[in-house]
Amino acid sequence: MRKKVAIAVAGSAIEWFDFFIYATASALVLNRLFFPDFSDSAGTLLSLSTFAVGFLVRPLGAALFGHFGDRYGRKPALVTAMTLMGVTTVAIGVLPTYASVGALAPVLLVLMRLIQGLALGGQWGGAVLIVTESAPANRRGFYGSFAQIGVPLALIASTVVFLILSAATSEQAFLSWGWRVPFLLSLLLVGIGIFTQSRLEGVDSEQDERPERMPLLELMRDHWKETLLAAGATLLNAAAYYLLAVYVLTYFANDLGFPKNRILTAVIISAAVSIFTIPAAALLSDRIGRRKTYFIGGIGLGLWVFPMFWLINTGQFVLAAIALIVAQIFFSFTYGPAPALFSEMFGQKVRYSGVSVGYQIGAVGGGAFAPLIATSLYDTFGSSNAIALYMTGIAAISLVAVRLISHPHVGKTEFRDSGEETSVDVTLENR
Repeated sequence: MRKKVAIAVAGSAIEWFDFFIYATASALVLNRLFFPDFSDSAGTLLSLSTFAVGFLVRPLGAALFGHFGDRYGRKPALVTAMTLMGVTTVAIGVLPTYASVGALAPVLLVLMRLIQGLALGGQWGGAVLIVTESAPANRRGFYGSFAQIGVPLALIASTVVFLILSAATSEQAFLSWGWRVPFLLSLLLVGIGIFTQSRLEGVDSEQDERPERMPLLELMRDHWKETLLAAGATLLNAAAYYLLAVYVLTYFANDLGFPKNRILTAVIISAAVSIFTIPAAALLSDRIGRRKTYFIGGIGLGLWVFPMFWLINTGQFVLAAIALIVAQIFFSFTYGPAPALFSEMFGQKVRYSGVSVGYQIGAVGGGAFAPLIATSLYDTFGSSNAIALYMTGIAAISLVAVRLISHPHVGKTEFRDSGEETSVDVTLENR
């Protein structure tokens, strides 16, 4: 399990590092490099739109990699997604800007984002199933959460890189070449991905049944309800995280005038806290159930988002950092149990497809346009309360979806198959 946990964390961190450096760059510099002919506000919206584009193909990537993951094993699907993400990220680091090639620059940027989204769509399910399918039944939530820890680790790493570069270079140098360095560092991650592939030998999940020829078709035919509920549960996770990790960068910098280093430091501190609270919340879900744990976080986020913005609006760094830390704690209660919750909803033959497609549909609906919607709401109403109301509505939808999830089966390898219980390792109470 230690080996599998390490692989899940590494795979998740590599994928999300690539994704987050783009998110940070889109909020801080890409508007000036690829959309210089527009106003600051319009350029920021266009830059964040290229961030959203990557989400649109994530369900396609989930279907593609889910098919191969269910048919041929979790390992090759996961490693392929990791490598594709790394190569594409390096390519972004060498793209010409608008000043060099004109309108071709944003076109190439969008193309790279599409490929990134395709790769990310297949990564999460593989990293999750590597650990959940072989974890002890009474610790599946805890072990599954380590695939989630890669996200704050990646956020910290990407933010630290930008923080160092912004401190070590002038504004002109950062716009000229400094912003490319984080993307080029992904070349090292490609090498790590190849090394990880060799370490994956022998750790793929065992197939108890003959693989389904067309897992996606079976998923759509027999498990569409579970897929939609998984998507609904993901809405809050996606919207909350991209509000906390992406939009706040724009809000701090453009609307409140925070110095760049303070913005990035606040994000690092809040992400560091979640490294510990995510597995803690997942462990709690092993004790009291996935849904109860999720409800703690969902209700907390829906209510806290109002005072969170009030504290941020004071312009005081300490209060802003506290606001983000508390939000990350509540977020952990919804994010930590998600791998085990979703894994327990699907049978082994369609699990990679079901977990991936459900999660990625929710990520598109909740996360793709969250920064754009938040920016538009603030520009329209001039108040952060409008953004808070939007988040509260998302929380309500996700809580309804989680409430409608039938009790997942908690077993050793096969959690659910055609609605029949296949394990009596532990009781289903409160699951």
